[in-house]
Amino acid sequence: MRRAVGLGAINKKKLAEAKYKDKGSELAEEQLNQMSKQLDAFRANLEEFAANHRNDIKKNPEFRRHFQEMCATIGVDPLASGKGFWSEMLGVGDFYYEIGVQIIEVCLATQHRNGGLMSLEELLQKVRTTRGRSRQAQDVSLDDVMRAIKKLKCLGNGFVLHRLNDGRFMVQSVPAELNMDHTSVLNTAQGTGHVSIKALQDKLGWQKERSMLVMDRLVQEGLVWVDDQDREGRLYWFPGLFPDT
Repeated sequence: MRRAVGLGAINKKKLAEAKYKDKGSELAEEQLNQMSKQLDAFRANLEEFAANHRNDIKKNPEFRRHFQEMCATIGVDPLASGKGFWSEMLGVGDFYYEIGVQIIEVCLATQHRNGGLMSLEELLQKVRTTRGRSRQAQDVSLDDVMRAIKKLKCLGNGFVLHRLNDGRFMVQSVPAELNMDHTSVLNTAQGTGHVSIKALQDKLGWQKERSMLVMDRLVQEGLVWVDDQDREGRLYWFPGLFPDT
């Protein structure tokens, strides 16, 4: 049998490629339609679940966290808008907006003491105090505060979460750029609440010039207090790392 040659073979090959391409597009479209139907069904089930467990989602912080994670798996963000099904059914948009406003109030009220840097646990405690203990007030968890802070990013770099080596989070509420050196200093101070130039040299292996440059920047930003009364030399205190008294 002779092998096809010339323009006829080329046209035949192009026709075959076009058919494969059309079939591939058809299969891809079918898969996309199936996935879309599955997501629609999932969303419908999610809305039914939310309606059936409305009170648990609103009042139980742990249940609310699991619900948020379940929403995230299909790209649904109940916090994205203050309108629509989620706001009308659960009020979650208003709930996190309310927490966000209270976070801003607490941070502004404490900046004179901590320089705009405080632990997430302390912030949670103060937000709970602000909300009061009335029956109408929904309980707030660390997860709720973290989600509200992430929503505050639209205000710029004034609200940022910094994770320390021991697992704790610090909340930065002033528009200052903290780099890796600043984070290293925070981690060094997490046990005692303070550092010294000598401690940074010993624990981080930094030269004196580098240590002084980093600490001068933190002092300039108002994030640390300077203590010249210690016998061993100057100490730099992070007020956000010790409890409010």
